[in-house]
Amino acid sequence: PAGFTVSDTAYTGPGQLFNSADWDGLSVEDGKRAAISALEGLGSGTRQTTYRLRDWGVSRQRYWGCPIPIIHCETCGMVPVPDADLPVTLPEDVSFDTPGNPLSNHPTWKHTTCPSCGGAGIREQDTFDTFFESSWYFLRFADPHHPAGFSREAAAYWMPVDQYIGGVEHAVLHLLYSRFFMRALRDVGYLEIDEPFAGLMTQGMVCHQTFQSADGKWLFPTEVERDGEGWRTSDTGEAVTAGRIEKMSKSKRNVVDPELIISEYGADTARLFMMSDSPPERDMEWTESGAEGAARFLKRLFRLSCDDSLPPVGSAVPEDGKALDLVRAAHKAIAAITADIEGFRFNRAVAQLYTLANAINDLPMEAAGAGRARRFAIETLTMLLAPVAPHIAEEMWHNLGHDNMLATAAWPVADPAMLAEDTVEIGVQVNGKLRDTVSLARDADENVAKAAALESAGVIRYLDGASPKKIIVVKNRIINVVI
Repeated sequence: PAGFTVSDTAYTGPGQLFNSADWDGLSVEDGKRAAISALEGLGSGTRQTTYRLRDWGVSRQRYWGCPIPIIHCETCGMVPVPDADLPVTLPEDVSFDTPGNPLSNHPTWKHTTCPSCGGAGIREQDTFDTFFESSWYFLRFADPHHPAGFSREAAAYWMPVDQYIGGVEHAVLHLLYSRFFMRALRDVGYLEIDEPFAGLMTQGMVCHQTFQSADGKWLFPTEVERDGEGWRTSDTGEAVTAGRIEKMSKSKRNVVDPELIISEYGADTARLFMMSDSPPERDMEWTESGAEGAARFLKRLFRLSCDDSLPPVGSAVPEDGKALDLVRAAHKAIAAITADIEGFRFNRAVAQLYTLANAINDLPMEAAGAGRARRFAIETLTMLLAPVAPHIAEEMWHNLGHDNMLATAAWPVADPAMLAEDTVEIGVQVNGKLRDTVSLARDADENVAKAAALESAGVIRYLDGASPKKIIVVKNRIINVVI
């Protein structure tokens, strides 16, 4: 139809009303105003702006939390506690045996004097939501000895917090409240900052499979075992239904006691497994087999540190041969793990530990300089392991002949010269399609690259005895044979 334009993409600009009687041709915003005015003229409604913001109920009927500094007086109403009487402290002799709010049930704490008229008063027995206090307490850390609240100058120097780590639920609740507090304190002149936190990383949950007995009772993982026919209770052999893998919760009993894990495997094993299983922002499933695998890996690393054939501490690293390849692998691990830790890619950092351990085992013992290369690589591996498994890393450091604590040693720094590859894998194309790869010295001469491409099996098969029209070489990246 006339006046219409057909486009290949959706129109996302401002629209105009049509089939709308007297409002045809108006923009959407003008149309809204016209419709509201018409309804007001008919007496059918009034213009009103509706906000989605809601009041925040900050009181809780529980003992833990900051007491709300208000006194209720029958004569004066609600009266603030005088500044001289702050802070209001919680009683320590409360009883939790009686249902209800322990502060309301306390025989004496709630009874006080009205600061306004001197008559009888009752303290507010609700306490603040814990988010109310946790939304600003970090300001106190900037100057913990400040006589009142927090120091404006210290907060201006130290804030914002560099890194916030918390559950995903905090991304909506606590962060929202903290930002509100910071901006409110800024607006009334107590702060100079806008944002409380510079970086955010939300970690995932630890999950486990759920188990139910025939009568629907939830079972702990320690109460079941698996046989050839499925899951059964450990004591009676009754069949068990294995349910979904869900975040650990007491209600469904799919929890693993940390003390049992530490007593059986050690804290380092638990840390290694949790950091290696998946990226920290994703949920991870706790499995017995995963913990056992982490324990085996740590034992393997510990055995490396017990090698009595290693040369003394401080031995020079080899400068050529296969031993030098291991030294290069250690420097690459330093660079990769340093970057992964700084980027919270802990699972990738652990994967690099496995890669370096494999490289150490792959070096033939009879290779020239093997002992010195192994000494350097095992020491490097031990230092890189320390943030993940600090206890066993300290033992390994001692086994390697060091007198100082590994925790006091400097973090290793990669040598840029060792990160450069002597050779590069280059894709070989025929008429723009990848047909083979060749290994060449870095920055190899163009003629050398062309010769290598013509000798590759993939190119020979497609040339079938003919000569190419031309060969295009992009140094260290690609070779394209045009036929």
